[in-house]
Amino acid sequence: MQIGVVGKNAEGWETTELMASLKRREVPSLFLNFSSLVARVGYNPPIGVNIKNTAEELSALIVRPIGRGSLGEIIFRMDFLHNLEAQGVLVVNSAQTIERCVDKYYALTFLEKNGVPVPRTVVTESLEEALKAFHELGGDVVLKPLFGSRGVGSTRIFDEDIAARIFRSIKLHRGVFYLQEFIDHGESDIRAFVVNDCVVAAMRRVGKSWKTNVSQGARPVPIQLNEKLQSLAVEAARGVGSKVAGVDILESKKGPVIVEINSQPGWRGLQSVSRVKVSDCIVDYVLDVVKDR
Repeated sequence: MQIGVVGKNAEGWETTELMASLKRREVPSLFLNFSSLVARVGYNPPIGVNIKNTAEELSALIVRPIGRGSLGEIIFRMDFLHNLEAQGVLVVNSAQTIERCVDKYYALTFLEKNGVPVPRTVVTESLEEALKAFHELGGDVVLKPLFGSRGVGSTRIFDEDIAARIFRSIKLHRGVFYLQEFIDHGESDIRAFVVNDCVVAAMRRVGKSWKTNVSQGARPVPIQLNEKLQSLAVEAARGVGSKVAGVDILESKKGPVIVEINSQPGWRGLQSVSRVKVSDCIVDYVLDVVKDR
């Protein structure tokens, strides 16, 4: 048995945590850099690193963030994961799950189909429809990039003139409008970390504004979720087929809503306030699945 971890940085905090967890269990591990992956058609090995056949070497592969890249780079990385799964390697999370979650609109459609409460959201390429949606959503919206994380690029807009200016600029650059109603949640939200249909750790992220990402300065605070919130987080992860998920929950006046699911979540901030070793939870899940195969 050998377990791989794939990402862009072998020294990344979460990557080193996973490798350490594997080492403590005396499980051979291998780090794969996305930039070194090779696929072949018509001769062997069909997929791997250098001349090694990765599909034969690995029992499972844990995916760290796909990262930024050109359209071609991102498509190839996903094709690689799909191909590896087709050859019998367990990939966590699966390529299909990653594709669902990386696209905010696509992810929300799965959540809604599964009865998970989500914010009212409008996605369009039309400038006219975006301006109409600004009013439909109450004249107070959050404009987000369709692809992205850590709150980067998210902007709250509650002025019609400013909305018009920003929307025209986006249209000029052939962008897509992803508009979500602003939900008043004070200056905090909840991140629940789900592994195999169980919330293994959670934190409240307390910021200095409506943005509550730890990467943008929010402070992690330990929290014990009640049964309702745990069930909601698990249902959200199930809705997109994610076995390892960071589920973001806003507590609104009308009840909790899921605003986003990260299928390649970081947990450094969470680990700083949690007694549970998150990397151990992920590794133990992967090893259990491999042993049962």
